[in-house]
Parts: sequence; structure tokens; C-alpha cells
Amino acid sequence: MDVTRTTTVEWHTELTEQLDWHWRNQLRPRLDGLTDDEYFWEPVRGAWNVRPRGTATAPMAAGRGDFAIDFAIPEPDPAPVTTIAWRIGHVIVGVLGMRAAGHFDGPPMDYESHEYAGDAAGALAQLDANYAAWIAGVRGLGDEGLRRPCGPTEGPYSEAPMAALVLHINREVIHHGAEIALLRDLYRWR
Repeated sequence: MDVTRTTTVEWHTELTEQLDWHWRNQLRPRLDGLTDDEYFWEPVRGAWNVRPRGTATAPMAAGRGDFAIDFAIPEPDPAPVTTIAWRIGHVIVGVLGMRAAGHFDGPPMDYESHEYAGDAAGALAQLDANYAAWIAGVRGLGDEGLRRPCGPTEGPYSEAPMAALVLHINREVIHHGAEIALLRDLYRWR
């Protein structure tokens, strides 16, 4: 092996494809066939969920429309177990939607004004739309865009490069996707 040879790494492609490969080949296919019963299934008593408005069991609930997501500020320690509906809602809003809005001119999004889906099909449609907005925005960054600071929408990370945010979002989607996949396995074997 010639150790003097230099390999050029196309970081923009690597960062984008890390998440997109995972999405297309692992996570999104793993969500096919998600039923409403699985979506709302509570594996333990006291789990946080997406619930019909007015039925929250957590200290707070957020969202507009017929359904709201359980939460609390500050988050309890230990944090409660969350359902597939809750985790998908978190990925839609806090991981992908707010970032697509803040960095790529996506529609405004936050936990309080989001209309949470009352069924699995609706949630998956929201997830697909917010993933598409995020990945299209990342693809449009190019190498220069990855180097620019995140800006004020990222609070204390405003001076961090966009590449750091892209890596963070990759970790979040992979992490929460694995949790959702595990919950599907537990549901199947309950």
C-alpha cells in the first residue's frame, strides 16, 4: 500500500450520504406497516405519548389540533419512557422540522404549534415530508455551506459550523430510529 498517496474526501457527500443511506436502507423501511396500535402503544405505565387533546398524563402537553404531545420543563430525571408516537413527533418537530425551518426556509415549526398526527399513517407522512426538507437543505449546502456558522437559531451553538449540526442531526435520527425499531420489536413480542 502506498502511504504517500493522498485521498481526497468529499465531506459534504459523506455527511449527506451517512444519513440518507441509513434512512433509505434501514430506518424508513423499518417503519413500513406501522399500525395505529403500535404507534400509540405504551410499553410501561407513565409513558409519554401523543394523546387526544385534554388527556395528557405529563405535567404539560403541546400542539394544536386534536392531539398533543406529553412533555415537561425541566425534563424529569429519569426521563420517562416514550412511545413510538412521541419519538416520531420529536423527530418530526425538534430534530428535522425546526432545523429545516431555521436553516432552509422550511415552514415555521415548534412543539406548541405543530399539529400532531392522530394515526400512524399521518405521522409517517409528516416524518417523510420533514426528512425530505432537511436532506434537500443539506444537499444544497455544499462544502462552503458546511463551514458557515449555524447562526442564531442554534442558540449556544450559533458559532459552530453547519457540519457540526449535520452530524448532530445524523446522530439524532439514527439514535431515535433505533429506539423506534426496538419498540416495534418489543410490541411484536409483548
